[in-house]
Amino acid sequence: MSKFGLRHQCAFGALACALALTPAMAQAQDAATSVDDTDLIDNAEVDGGNVIIVRAQGREQALSDVPVAVSAVSGEMLEKSGVADIRDLNQVAPSLLVSSTGNEANGSARIRGIGTVGDNPGLESSVAVFVDGVYRSRSGNALSELGPLDRVEILRGPQGTLGGRNSSAGLINIYTAPPEFEFSGYGAFTYGNYDAIKVEAGINAPLGDTVAARIDGVYFERDGFYNDVVNDVRINDRDRYLVRGQLLFEPTSDLSIRLVGDYSNKDEACCAATFVQPEFAPLARVSPGLDRYNRPEGGPALTSTDNPIIPILLGLGQDPRGLTQSTFNRDIYVSPGRSYQGETEDWGISGEVNWNFGDVTLTSITGYREYSNFQGSDTDYTQVDLLYRAPGPNAGAREFKTFTQEFRLNGTAFNDTLDWLIGAYYANEKLETRDNLRFGNDYGTFANCRIALAINPALANPSADNCLGANVAALDGTLTGTPAFGPATPLIIAGMNNLAQVRDIGSNGDRYNQTSENFAVFTHNIVHVTDTVDLTLGLRYTNETKDFDAAFSNDNVFCPQSRALLDGLLATPLGGLAAGLIGLSCQGNSTAELDGVTLSDQRKEDEFTGTAILSWKPDPDWMVYGSYSKGYKAGGFNLDRSALALPVEFDAATLDPSALQFDAETVDAFEVGVKYSARDWGFSVAAFRQEFSNFQLNTFNGTVFLVQNINGCDTDLGGADRDGDGTTGSCAAENVAPGVIAQGVEFEASVSPIRDLTMTMGLTYADTSYEDNLVGQDNGSPLDPALRLLPGDNLSNAPEVTATASLSWTPPIGNSGLSGLFFLNARTTDDFNTGSDLLYGKEQDGFTLVNGRVGITGPDRRWGVELWANNLFDIDYSQVAFNTPFVAEQQTYSAFLAEPRTYGITVRAGF
Repeated sequence: MSKFGLRHQCAFGALACALALTPAMAQAQDAATSVDDTDLIDNAEVDGGNVIIVRAQGREQALSDVPVAVSAVSGEMLEKSGVADIRDLNQVAPSLLVSSTGNEANGSARIRGIGTVGDNPGLESSVAVFVDGVYRSRSGNALSELGPLDRVEILRGPQGTLGGRNSSAGLINIYTAPPEFEFSGYGAFTYGNYDAIKVEAGINAPLGDTVAARIDGVYFERDGFYNDVVNDVRINDRDRYLVRGQLLFEPTSDLSIRLVGDYSNKDEACCAATFVQPEFAPLARVSPGLDRYNRPEGGPALTSTDNPIIPILLGLGQDPRGLTQSTFNRDIYVSPGRSYQGETEDWGISGEVNWNFGDVTLTSITGYREYSNFQGSDTDYTQVDLLYRAPGPNAGAREFKTFTQEFRLNGTAFNDTLDWLIGAYYANEKLETRDNLRFGNDYGTFANCRIALAINPALANPSADNCLGANVAALDGTLTGTPAFGPATPLIIAGMNNLAQVRDIGSNGDRYNQTSENFAVFTHNIVHVTDTVDLTLGLRYTNETKDFDAAFSNDNVFCPQSRALLDGLLATPLGGLAAGLIGLSCQGNSTAELDGVTLSDQRKEDEFTGTAILSWKPDPDWMVYGSYSKGYKAGGFNLDRSALALPVEFDAATLDPSALQFDAETVDAFEVGVKYSARDWGFSVAAFRQEFSNFQLNTFNGTVFLVQNINGCDTDLGGADRDGDGTTGSCAAENVAPGVIAQGVEFEASVSPIRDLTMTMGLTYADTSYEDNLVGQDNGSPLDPALRLLPGDNLSNAPEVTATASLSWTPPIGNSGLSGLFFLNARTTDDFNTGSDLLYGKEQDGFTLVNGRVGITGPDRRWGVELWANNLFDIDYSQVAFNTPFVAEQQTYSAFLAEPRTYGITVRAGF
């Protein structure tokens, strides 16, 4: 993969010059400060015009006084940027990347290149998401309309000593617009391309002197970006809404109670994919020896007929246009009758109490949330019917029921020398996943064609159920007089005929339940050593218990029949062929042997984490700090039956559920930084190094969906972690070391040279990579061979260089009371690989996205008209490339594409 090339340097240079900038968000982005923040602004050690108030340390502080790496974006900036869900935050935070894959519920957030990798809900989020102080169980749960926002804070690096759920990479704090003691209302109507219609409205009203209420609503519909040619429907559409109601009760100046209730719904078809072509990813070509781990040397496209599996797909009915068209031609060819339709419901209630008594403040945040999602899919992403989930309550479904309670006490002592905070946190999370994944009508024939290609490609006949038809005569001895496999030939042919019957069969509704109880106590204390030097010490103890159970329902009776036919051949020279037949008949451990089987298990763990920060303010406008933090993300269970055992080793009578467990992830993080903040401009610089042990990676190894803990080894493995042998490359336990290192520099700045002009810029250099010598678990066991390309390379979706910039200009128009709006923001990113296994052909070249908005606003912002465009220059790029399921050893790749250019007009009114 090329590095940050000349054209991307030029693009970023032109962007920076055009916007006259210097980084993104944090210091002073269009900050709108409430009356309640006046004392903080007066006491902030900066020249006060553009002070942003944050809660990054569990207390309200001026951003410039916080010795941690945090980006804060005001509600006004978020509105101008068109932020609707957390994915849109990519445009305003260079260290953040949010993407989604085959289901928006699987959305993942990354900070400094670190995030949860994979779609398995058993893995917790490396980047925790909180909305109004309440934890969202997975970051993908926040991929829905957010409504009006007050601000967003993005904390970088491990978190935990300030309350809430612990996280290993960072957290996103989202604060919605609260009720106010002033009668007001607003409405907005948007129309855009793809027949997009968005309606937003809300009203805020005081109910006496001590109670205020607010209600907000959003409705959004839009046609899909993909055209399903076969079934004549649009995919990746929008049909969603949000309603949020709030009450604020302030009986005295010392007591505040805020209640929030919200409900959102999505009824959408998602998420389609297209084949990756070399014009987009130059290495998406046939590899030497048809070995996908060999770097291609300018060979034919993976989707060409030079790839032996492609004629099979064509013979089974794949439309050739789907294999030859551009990656970004959004016509897709889905199996007839298959659907991506799904539904998501998300609702919750929460209450926050803040009570000041003397020098002590008590904060209580109580939350209960329920989240449910199901998503149908043509899961092989081809027109050949290989694998599918029928839409309905069991279609890759997940349900979360989460109760959280947080208490914090903070105050001062010793004549304000100590600013102390202590707290406790409890979370009870009940997760249920259900799946109805079944083999399609063409699976048995397709799988047999894979076997036929391995025996003799000339024998493959996809028009026959067993992919042999009359060509079986070349195997059974009819033509040659000698059976091809000796006395075992009848068993091999019987195995193929048995495999041919694996069609429209599989899971009838597997269920996995995981109940997690998390209890933590924490403290975060700031000692004012002198007037200019502070020492911050934080500590957290976390205790986690997870109870797991699963129940399976499956009607694939041909898997056990395959075992009965072929198990006797596994120890013979025909063992490889027999194992292939069994593996394809029982792919993913889809077998009637599991029908009615139940499993249960439990894991317990506890961990101490903490932080130490030394900060110095040599001048009221300057801050210098250095910190150490230890972070933690809980272990858990791989909620996928395929990881129970290899299909050839599967025995329903001796299943060990502990095989589904994976260990907790920990990180040691070091950071030094400098901040400067004045009235008209400010900047911050942070250098960081983060060392991850037991890094959790979820990937498909060609046979099972595994969750692999990844560590490094201090001794040279001599390349044994880069070969195809899963028994080599072990490391002595005492030599096991961190396996993932993230290190780099972040720079953010803003400048407001005149009242109506604000410019920001952000630049992140993050070398987030695997160590050169890798092993699996911390006992030094070898790395899974499917991950042999990882050692020494960058993590997936972890570009080394990312920059953001924005310009906001709202000049008055004469003395009319009108004002104009001109807003641009941009994000440019270096090259990166989007596949968790880093296979060749999954690369994404660097690109630059620009969003813009122009308009006119009436007196006192009572009305406004805006023209806007996102992805202004219609840049083609993908979110994730992945192995097209079941398409042979020389894989083809499919990609979940990002959104094309969208544009429209918005009309606003308010009072």
